[in-house]
Amino acid sequence: MAEERTFEQAKERVDELVTLLDKYSHEYYVLDQPTIPDEEYDKLYRELVDLEELYPTLIQNNSPTQRVGGALLEGFEKVRHDSPMLSLDNAFSKEELEAFDRRVSQRLDNDYMYHCELKIDGLAVSLKYEEGKLVQAVTRGDGTVGENVTANVRTIKAIPLRLKEPVTLEVRGEIYMPKSSFVALNQQREEQGEAIFANPRNAAAGTLRNLDPQVTASRNLSIFLYSLPQIADKAIESQDEALQLLDRLGLKTNPERKVFATIDEVWAFVEEYEARRNSLPYEIDGIVIKVNEIANQEKAGYTVKAPRWAIAYKFPAEESKTTIRQIEWTVGRTGVVTPTAIMDPVQLAGTTVQRASLHNVDLMKEKDIRLFDTVVVRKAGDIIPEVVRVDLEHRPKESKPYEYPTHCPACNSELMHLDDEVALRCMNPKCSAQAKEKATHFVSRNAMNIDGLGERIINQLFENKLINDSADLYYLSKEELMNLEKMGDKSSDNLIQAIEASKENSLERLLFGLGIRHVGAKAARLLAEEYETLENVKEASLESIQSIEGIGEKIAESIHAFFELEEVDELIEKLKQAQVNMTYTGIKKEQIEQVDSFFTDKTVVITGKLEHFKRTELKERLESLGAKVTGSVSKKTDYLIAGEEAGSKLTKAQELDIPILSEANVLEELNE
Repeated sequence: MAEERTFEQAKERVDELVTLLDKYSHEYYVLDQPTIPDEEYDKLYRELVDLEELYPTLIQNNSPTQRVGGALLEGFEKVRHDSPMLSLDNAFSKEELEAFDRRVSQRLDNDYMYHCELKIDGLAVSLKYEEGKLVQAVTRGDGTVGENVTANVRTIKAIPLRLKEPVTLEVRGEIYMPKSSFVALNQQREEQGEAIFANPRNAAAGTLRNLDPQVTASRNLSIFLYSLPQIADKAIESQDEALQLLDRLGLKTNPERKVFATIDEVWAFVEEYEARRNSLPYEIDGIVIKVNEIANQEKAGYTVKAPRWAIAYKFPAEESKTTIRQIEWTVGRTGVVTPTAIMDPVQLAGTTVQRASLHNVDLMKEKDIRLFDTVVVRKAGDIIPEVVRVDLEHRPKESKPYEYPTHCPACNSELMHLDDEVALRCMNPKCSAQAKEKATHFVSRNAMNIDGLGERIINQLFENKLINDSADLYYLSKEELMNLEKMGDKSSDNLIQAIEASKENSLERLLFGLGIRHVGAKAARLLAEEYETLENVKEASLESIQSIEGIGEKIAESIHAFFELEEVDELIEKLKQAQVNMTYTGIKKEQIEQVDSFFTDKTVVITGKLEHFKRTELKERLESLGAKVTGSVSKKTDYLIAGEEAGSKLTKAQELDIPILSEANVLEELNE
C-alpha cells in the first residue's frame, strides 16, 4: 500500500512506475502492440496516483498523471516558427505525377529515390523537445505563425512527454482523430443537440483548439510524425533515416511507407492505397511523395510556397447517386430526435449503403431534402454515409416539401426546437426511449448518489417493468429486488437502505439528477441556493433565473421550459409522495454573507497532504466562511494552504509572492 512506504521507497517506486507506464503507453498508443491487459495498466496507474497524492513533491512533469490539465486556457499565444511550415503542391493524376518527376530530374544531375507516405487528413503541428522533454507544441497557423497548444497536446497519449534519448529537436507531424473516435464523438454531439463535425479533420482541429484541455483529452486524438527540420548532434542523410530515428526515440510514425526508384513504382503505391484507404483506422486523402535524400532536397530547393522536392497526390472524392424512399426518426438518450434516410442500396467506398444520416432538421431544410429525391451520397471521412446534395434535375414533378414531425415517435410528446440547438428534442422526462439513461443519471454519484444501483440493475428494473421512471425507484420492495439476477437477501437490503438514505439529499442533488438540459452540478447548486425549495424553482420566472450570477441565458431557458411540462409535474408529485427531500439543506448565501472571517471573499488553493482535514471537508468549511476554493494557482489567488510534501503549486505560489498558510495557520484562523 502507498501509505506503508517511506519517502525514499515511494520515490523509488514512483520512478519505476513512470518508466513502466511510459513503456506500456508507447506500446499501446504508438506501436499498437500492448504487452499487458488494460486492467493491469489501470492498477499500476492507480498506484502511481496514490503515491503522488501522498507525496506531491514526487510528481514528475513527464508523469502520465500530468497529461490532463484541469485549468481552462485563456486563449492561445501566437508563436513564430523557426522555419516556415510550407504547404505542398498537389497532383490529381498520373500525368501530373510524371510531370513532377520530370521537373525533379531536371534539377538533379544524380540518382535519387522517392519516399512515399500516406497523407493523413489532420492538423499539422510542430513539437519541440529539449534534452528529451516536450516543451512546446504549435499549430501550423499560416505557416509562419501558429498557436501554442502545448497544454492540449500534452493530453494526447500517442505523444511522449519524454523521449527515449535526451536529444533536443523539432519534429513536425499531423494530429488526427481515428475513425472510431470520430463516429463516437458525432453520435454524442447529435444526442446533445449540437452541430456535428463534417469530417475527422474538422473534429481534430476543433478538439486541438478547444480551450479546455480535458475536452481534448476525452476525444482520443493521435499523431503521425513525418518531418525532422531540426535536431542537435545527429547527422541525418535521408527522409527514411529521419523517420527511423523518430521511431527509435519513441515518436509515432506511420509504418505504411516505402522508398522507390521510379515514378511508376510510386504510382503503383498510390493505386494500392487508394484501394485500401477505406480499411484503414484513420482518414487519408492522398499520398505524399518526397525526394528521399536530404542533399538532393536541398539541391532541388523551394518555391515561395512549397518545396520543389515534394508533392501531394490527392485522391478523388467518391460519391454515388441513389433515391430516398423513407425518412426514419429515432430518439437518443437526451431526447434528441435524429433523422435517417432509407435509400435504394448503392455501392460506396467499398460497401453497400442503404441508410444515411440526415443529422438534424436545420440541415434537412438547408438542403431541401424530400421523399423520393435523387440524392448524392458519400461517406463523411469515409465512415458515416451522409446525403451531400439533392439532384434537382431528377426531382419528381409531384414532389412536396417534407413535413417534419411535431411529436416524439416514442412517447408522442410535443417536440421542441430550442433556439440554441440544431435538433428537435423530446423534453418528456418519462419518454420510454430516454427513461433508462435518465434513471442511470439520476442515481449517479453527483446526483442522488444511490450506492449499488448501477446500469445493470437499472436495465433489469425496466425489463421487468418494475419501474417506468426515476421516481419509481422509491416504491421498490425488497421482494421485487430479490427476483433480479444476482440480487440476494443482503444486497437487496443494502440497496433499499441506499435508496431510502438518498431521500435526505439536499435539493441541488435532486435538481442535477432530474437531467435538465445544460444543468450541471454547479448550476444545480446555484439554483438551490437561490430558491431553497423545488417549488420555488418551478415557479421562478425566466427573467428571475437569468438574473442569477453564473446562470446564462441558455441554461435559464432550458430550466424554464423543463418545468412547464405536465410530465415533470407528475414526476415531481411522485417524488414528493415518496417523501424525497425538496429543500436546500446546505449553507445559504445569507449565512455566508453574514460571516466576517479571515477567509471571506478570498480565493484559496489547497495543496499537499493534510493531517487534520480531508481535502473535501476543508473545502466545504472554507466555502461556508465565504471563500472561493479553486484548483490552480494564479495571480488572483489570495492564499495557498500548503500541507506536507506540497509540490508545484507551492513553487508557483512562491514565484507569484502569494501568501502561504500552513495547516496550523488555518486551524488558528478557524478557531477564531
